[in-house]
Amino acid sequence: MNAYDVIIKPIRSEKSYEGIADKKYVFVVDRRANKTQIKAAVEEIFKVKVEKVNTVNVRGKYKRQGRSEGYTSQYKKAYVQLTAGSKSIEFFDSLT
Repeated sequence: MNAYDVIIKPIRSEKSYEGIADKKYVFVVDRRANKTQIKAAVEEIFKVKVEKVNTVNVRGKYKRQGRSEGYTSQYKKAYVQLTAGSKSIEFFDSLT
């Protein structure tokens, strides 16, 4: 799997913004990717050193609007902690 196939997009929320100061970043990743593939992809794309990766499988929520009903998409979320000596990711620096 290509590094750009593993990392789909960053998650931009209040909780994810709180972690930027501590070099913790949150990404939506491919559901088939494991922690070592996620670590390698982040290191390759952003040229940083990753200390650890935690992952969460997020189930789709049941939603309805009027008569139509269904579930939102399932996805996998990865919390990436960079090492203390590593530089920060420039993309997130502009958001804070």
